[in-house]
Amino acid sequence: MAVTQENVLAALQQWIDPNTRKDYVSSRSVKNLRIDGGRVAFDIALGYPAGTQIETIRQALVDLVQAVPGVTAVDANVASNIVAHAVQKGLKPLPGVRNIIAVASGKGGVGKSTTAVNLALALAQEGAAVGLLDADIYGPSIPQMTGLSGQQPDSPDGKSMTPLIAHGIQTMSIGFMIDVDSPMVWRGPMVTQALEQLLKQTSWQDLDYLIVDMPPGTGDTQLTLAQKVPVTGAVIVTTPQDIALIDARKGLKMFEKVGIPILGLVENMSLHTCSQCGHEEPVFGSGGGARMAQDYGTELLGALPLELSIREMTDAGKPTVVGAPDSRAAEIYRAIARRIAVKIAEKAKDMSGRFPNIVVQNT
Repeated sequence: MAVTQENVLAALQQWIDPNTRKDYVSSRSVKNLRIDGGRVAFDIALGYPAGTQIETIRQALVDLVQAVPGVTAVDANVASNIVAHAVQKGLKPLPGVRNIIAVASGKGGVGKSTTAVNLALALAQEGAAVGLLDADIYGPSIPQMTGLSGQQPDSPDGKSMTPLIAHGIQTMSIGFMIDVDSPMVWRGPMVTQALEQLLKQTSWQDLDYLIVDMPPGTGDTQLTLAQKVPVTGAVIVTTPQDIALIDARKGLKMFEKVGIPILGLVENMSLHTCSQCGHEEPVFGSGGGARMAQDYGTELLGALPLELSIREMTDAGKPTVVGAPDSRAAEIYRAIARRIAVKIAEKAKDMSGRFPNIVVQNT
């Protein structure tokens, strides 16, 4: 029986991507389909990083096509192609950075920085080029969390700074430039200016994603950042209890007002499992993140347990994703990171670099 393109595409359509929840044919991810007698070759272009899953996906597709009558050999290539996506009106993506993801919360103490650093590391583990910017001027914690405390960035030209590397991600924080015990007694305008300098005067090197660990709250600093920084999307971090959700809702509404898409919610401390007896208890309540996601028409990206090890490894400078990569919590972080990347991939692409600037001059 002759192998046809229709038969091959029908076979490929049986596979549903575990992250996009769509098949590759309808999502137009199948590229360069070639049929030579019984030999079939094709490429699959993913719009998100999935390094830990690519071989599993490839083998599943090979098996499906191999089962098509007449097929004798299958050559499949699965790879990620991450591009820049649209940001707020009037802003353009930052040079050297394709997508900026803001990780925010309405209040402190909900595990926002822990989430930000683990998501950055998870995206890097999936094969993306990732940067992490600590935007919390008053309480920079990223140096400690990444094991870079006491180090300072270089400035080869005296104008820009080279980000420090931690576990494969490019990192920048005001904490690299001040004494750990020195309080930042700055007013809002100074904070905003410092953050803009950290963002724009850092020599980010060809990043697929830059994770920005936003300061807690919804004040002038957060609003200015949301208006001036070209953000692809925002992730809201909360805990299940009503007090945290009240502030998380304010953070979500702030991003909506400045035209930044909400990629979804992450719920921390959702369930505690006793290390002695295994009893599970929702210490901070249950279902809060899911209810908030439903109320605002967004997605609950994932829920993290309340675990001692998450805190211990973060304090030690080796967050869960790198400190315990095979743990349940690390897999949850990776699943959330992949889902965030998928949500970004589904958004409109940035077209600003494809059109020439038109300048009208009087002659």
